[in-house]
Amino acid sequence: MVNKKEVLNVQPHSIDAEQALLGSMLTDKDAVNKAFEKKLSSEHFYKKSHSLIFAAMEILDKKNEPIDTVSVVDVLTKNNDLEAVGGAFYISGLVELVPTTAHVARYIKIVIEKSILRNLIFLANDISKEAFDDSQDVDDILESVQRSIFSITQNRLQKGFEKIDPVLHKTFEDIDRIASHKGSVIGVPSGFSDLDSKTTGFQNGDLVIIAGRPGMGKTSFALNMMRNAAIDGNKTIGFFSLEMANNQLAMRLLCAEARVDSNLVRSGTLPKSQYRNLSLAVGPLSKANIHLDDTPALSILELRAKARRLKNDVDVDMIIVDYLQLMQGPKGVESRQQEIATISRSMKALAKELDVPIVALSQLSRAVEQRTGSKRPQLSDLRESGAIEQDADVVLFLFRPWVYSRDEEDEGKAEIIIAKQRNGPTGIVEATYINRYTRFESLAQNTDAPF
Repeated sequence: MVNKKEVLNVQPHSIDAEQALLGSMLTDKDAVNKAFEKKLSSEHFYKKSHSLIFAAMEILDKKNEPIDTVSVVDVLTKNNDLEAVGGAFYISGLVELVPTTAHVARYIKIVIEKSILRNLIFLANDISKEAFDDSQDVDDILESVQRSIFSITQNRLQKGFEKIDPVLHKTFEDIDRIASHKGSVIGVPSGFSDLDSKTTGFQNGDLVIIAGRPGMGKTSFALNMMRNAAIDGNKTIGFFSLEMANNQLAMRLLCAEARVDSNLVRSGTLPKSQYRNLSLAVGPLSKANIHLDDTPALSILELRAKARRLKNDVDVDMIIVDYLQLMQGPKGVESRQQEIATISRSMKALAKELDVPIVALSQLSRAVEQRTGSKRPQLSDLRESGAIEQDADVVLFLFRPWVYSRDEEDEGKAEIIIAKQRNGPTGIVEATYINRYTRFESLAQNTDAPF
């Protein structure tokens, strides 16, 4: 790692802002509260003496003792740091240097921003050194860089308290907006009318989990939802596929849209009479605001970086990830359960940051097959981590009875089980699954014509 002293250029800093902040904290309890609320630390300060003074303030705050010139001088004296900061005269002089404590939030902002700029410079030098080191693995370097930048940006996202008055004002605006829709879909529509009537669409900031055992059609359902939201709802959708390649996804979308047998297409035996359906399906799909990414073994850091860029470039309305258990968590976690918990928690945080719904597909444990009686999944079946259930705002299970019964009466039947909905009802929504088209439909859809 690069020694910070090795960086010869003068680093970004503001001595005036540091002095004004420390002086404000020595005279105003509110300034102290604001500084610690923003998670300010001694490492944010450029000047060593200022770092020592703030460290003394941290000691006093942890002991719940008052922060003033006398107390700070006492701590510095006990730590043999008083002379290093310029003596008691310098500390008392900080108070005289404060123009006004009313601007303490501005002083804090300047100190933090200068610290971030310095950290970015140190990181850039670290990257340069590691890049020149042939013994380093490229993937390890990239992960280290992403983790460092993620850490820096996370600190920027810290929020403090918000007075209730503006929150209530915004809430009433939301109520008026909802009332104007008169019961229609408010969020991103799934395109399944009975489901949308219970959820009012997927809401911004929500983590939506769609889970099921292998063979239940999770990917097909997600693609159907994406198609409905993008084409019928005119939404912009980002789809991260860790399992299937983009051309495979396009094949499924095309066959479902055209209502042609995907097996016939893959085997090259599709009758020429049905090619027209494929040609007609290309038009609406090609115009849809759908963005596909088939990067395998995607890490949560990579997902976050790609999703933020997608939000910035095209103002994405919803993100779908297929599927959660194929993602990679940070290195060094003790167990797979902790890794999944970290991924789940990070995805929820990302949904809130970008203010979009994130839909993540998830596997269920084998406990479903081992149960006697009903094979309908339940929340305890979520694979590898109870954190998924805790982090999710909505949990949907896909269940097709025919997979277990092989009874002709069950063929085509599908259930979308709303097992959890933080702000709405739970229940079962009946649907239809057309296997040859790899397509789910609402029960109301009975036509064989293309969309």
